[in-house]
Amino acid sequence: MFGFLKDKVKSAISSITDRFDKEAEIVETKEEEKLSESIQEEAQEILEEKKIVREEKKTAEKKKEQKVAENTPIPKEEKKAAPKKKDVKEEEKKGFFAKVSEAVTTKKISASQFEELFWDLEVELLENNVAFEVIEKIKQDLKSKLVDVPLKRGEVEKTIVDSLKESIDEVLDFESFDLLEKVKKKKEKPYVIVFIGVNGSGKTTTISKVAHLLKKNNVSSVLVAADTFRAASIQQLEEQGNRVGVKVIKHDYGSDPAAVAFDGAKYAQQKGIDVVLIDTAGRQHSNTNLMDEMKKIIRVVKPDLKIYIGEMITGNDCIEQIKDFDSVVNIDGVILSKADIDEKGGTALSVAYVTKKPIYYLGVGQSLEDLKPFNKQEIIKNLLS
Repeated sequence: MFGFLKDKVKSAISSITDRFDKEAEIVETKEEEKLSESIQEEAQEILEEKKIVREEKKTAEKKKEQKVAENTPIPKEEKKAAPKKKDVKEEEKKGFFAKVSEAVTTKKISASQFEELFWDLEVELLENNVAFEVIEKIKQDLKSKLVDVPLKRGEVEKTIVDSLKESIDEVLDFESFDLLEKVKKKKEKPYVIVFIGVNGSGKTTTISKVAHLLKKNNVSSVLVAADTFRAASIQQLEEQGNRVGVKVIKHDYGSDPAAVAFDGAKYAQQKGIDVVLIDTAGRQHSNTNLMDEMKKIIRVVKPDLKIYIGEMITGNDCIEQIKDFDSVVNIDGVILSKADIDEKGGTALSVAYVTKKPIYYLGVGQSLEDLKPFNKQEIIKNLLS
């Protein structure tokens, strides 16, 4: 996971760094030419100043000789005038050459040059399922740190990496999620969770992983087969229930899903069970009947949490699906399944930023233990270290 994207990002950074050095040298050469002209001008000014000082000195000596001959005291002010000019000039010289030194050891690049350089990274991010909105943010953040900013030799790559880290940190800026804490905080049991998603997204498998997580932390749960539409859906959930060792509440196929969900919540309340995990039918947002059923389930059971299960490998399709479902039921958060087989990795960067929904967990395999809490620092490390 993220390895493929990591390699691509590193390759793009290396390309930008190399091209930056080449492009920036053009700017630097022009600056050095300007500096050379300035140095010549400054040198000429210094020579002229020295000439003036010499002439003034000669004039002063002649006046002194005349004053001595006439026995006239020499004014003190005349002795201090020349050193003052010299001190001021010396300070100007030091300041000028310090600027020259600074300019020839740093590089700058223009906005137009940056556009050409960023293209390599932009293409790699697009091809790896990073949403345009995220790319645009990364681009603007990086632009502010590279364009017309003096950079010391050898610092370009570090500047790019640091900027990417900051951008990704902001892209994944949502509160951490602790399901166990949420469950324990609710005074009136049960804590009800509805799982939503399209067919084949891994809902049933993910539900069993959540049930296992709860069980190993001494939190009881019950599964509810509210998908009464798809053939074999109830049997599949029962298999997962047996696998974890938790009860499944079910009705016959074709039954009202909201009625099954209601019975599941009632059962948990009567038996003192902590959490209700409700499986729903996979659907597309364009299926009006199934979307109405889902809205009815939510209206009836009033869940504490509505979680969308999306496949990480579907990329930008996953983002659009979340947005569509969110417009109907107001999703609370996301679990991304099949993260272990996603070579590109860009979906995780895009979901939270584009949909404004937090990512709770990543599904990283088929075993019950393969549910990892989402950790943005780990993501950043895996992508850029």
